[in-house]
Amino acid sequence: MDATPLPFRSTLGEYARQAEQLLAAHRARAPAALDLVRCRHPRFLRADVPWLAREVSVADVAAAPFALDDARLVVARAHDFADWLALVEWVAAVAAGGPVTRFESAVEALVTGDLPGLEAQLAADPALVHARSTRRTCFDPPVHGATLLHYVGANGVEGHRQRTPPNAVALTRALLAAGAEADALAGFYGCRCATLSLLVSSSHPHAAGLAVPLAELLLDHGAALEGQGESWGTPLLTALVFGYPATAEALARRGARIALAAAAGLGRLDTATRLLPAATPAERHLALALAAQLGHAPLVRLLLDAGEDPDRFNPPGAHAHATPLHHAALAGHAAVVELLVERGARLDLADRIHASTPLGWARHAGKREVAAFLVARGAP
Repeated sequence: MDATPLPFRSTLGEYARQAEQLLAAHRARAPAALDLVRCRHPRFLRADVPWLAREVSVADVAAAPFALDDARLVVARAHDFADWLALVEWVAAVAAGGPVTRFESAVEALVTGDLPGLEAQLAADPALVHARSTRRTCFDPPVHGATLLHYVGANGVEGHRQRTPPNAVALTRALLAAGAEADALAGFYGCRCATLSLLVSSSHPHAAGLAVPLAELLLDHGAALEGQGESWGTPLLTALVFGYPATAEALARRGARIALAAAAGLGRLDTATRLLPAATPAERHLALALAAQLGHAPLVRLLLDAGEDPDRFNPPGAHAHATPLHHAALAGHAAVVELLVERGARLDLADRIHASTPLGWARHAGKREVAAFLVARGAP
């Protein structure tokens, strides 16, 4: 079956046909269908990591009971709805031609780069810039309540709408000129987030080369440089945690606060040396995590010399399922990997999601030099 998300004005019958096709493909044991079921049906997802499929065989997926209601649930989940009923309610709301239709139409214009279409809709309905999504999703929280501006962050919303078109800056400027609130909050990843926090942690604007100009545009229109209390930290720290130091540097140039962890992530040895004596244990813990992940060997050495434990798992909000060695190995930072191993970092620790060692992470990322070093040191 074709698992491509359907256009937003599709009828319920079109979604139903996708479900029927999926059911037939499952019965025929089509590999793509079985993989879709494994990755989307709650039966095969982990209880501790709800977005991650359990390690089950294709044969187990094929042998499990799978009826039309199951196929409908998978199709709904493939479109990021909570269930089939949530999809049915949303399709009916779109078909009614009211506020939901206008909002979803504006979202489509935004994520596809249709600037004239977006401007026309904003002019026709000035309240649209403050409207919010009513979708019931399979996320946390179930109704994220995103405004149009949140979709600029290309993060946390429906997967197929996480896009950054080439004219994203002009689109964002149009939203802000129409009165979009730069720091409006919505629910993503279990907390309340502003657009800036979503933006700096998303791969899409970075891949498009637009993360920095978009961040600066939001700041020019009143976005809080230190964030809105998001659970994973300030925008600068968030950019570092997700591996985007150029964006973090841009925020630092705008005056973002530089404490020890930020200095370590940015590779500022002199600043980190000055801040280290007064830093809290939590700040030191995060500093080692960021320095290792971003490949700053001198900062890693400074923190290890200060007594930081190379085997401690990263702190919450900083990929806490793994150790500094895991992240350095994944990124291929050979000098940091060698330093951590020389200082006694264990090679046999498994991460808490994939149950893999640093060697496994290096191999997964294709970091042959690091993998060869770890094998030579006896990594299992």
